[in-house]
Amino acid sequence: MDQILKITNVLADPTRYHIYEYITKKHKEVSVQEIADAFNIHPNVARLHLTKLEDVNMLVSETQKTGKGGRPSRLYRLSDDVIQLHFPFRDYQLLSKIAIQTMMKLGEAGKQVLYETGKAFGRELVEQRLSHDQSPRTLTFSEKVNILKEAAETAGFYPSFDYNEQEQKIYFQVFNCPFKEIAFQQPEMVCGMHHAFLRGMFEALFDRVELAELESMTSGCDFCAYRAVVDNEH
Repeated sequence: MDQILKITNVLADPTRYHIYEYITKKHKEVSVQEIADAFNIHPNVARLHLTKLEDVNMLVSETQKTGKGGRPSRLYRLSDDVIQLHFPFRDYQLLSKIAIQTMMKLGEAGKQVLYETGKAFGRELVEQRLSHDQSPRTLTFSEKVNILKEAAETAGFYPSFDYNEQEQKIYFQVFNCPFKEIAFQQPEMVCGMHHAFLRGMFEALFDRVELAELESMTSGCDFCAYRAVVDNEH
């Protein structure tokens, strides 16, 4: 509870909150000067905000030599610690472990149910972003990609999207896996469910989807990368 209070106190400052939000979308390390320039504040003020975020383990930092013989610069990035704010405390990671292990004990049938449920939730996440009477057929390719990006951000993926409309290919990277802690313990089940979740998102907008995983955090990469070949006749 003390840690929760410290975190909420740190994020209560609007500028500090937006700095943290900026870093979550940056997908790489930032310097004090970059934050100062981005928010039009003095470097000393930027350093204070970054230090406050680091004090509650929301950020971590390391020094990097400039190569010019000057003072080493300090770079900040997101911490790997899971930040959860609940009043009262609820352990959803424990609940997810129980659910995953229950599905595993059911064998192949449990695995299929898990994947089908993940796919349904992915589809629902995208469909919630469509207006009541809006059909995906009325959307342009770029509009569909924007909906996917917004839905992925809502799910906490911190995504990066790129696409080639002529080839009908979408490339995207996930820099934050909400299932990361469980995925490292049960990679086949959890990553399979995540793959189905993403497929559900795409199938809500496109008729045909060929989804391939190119890189994975569970294999030591900094992010998960995917390529989707789609049919935009939906």
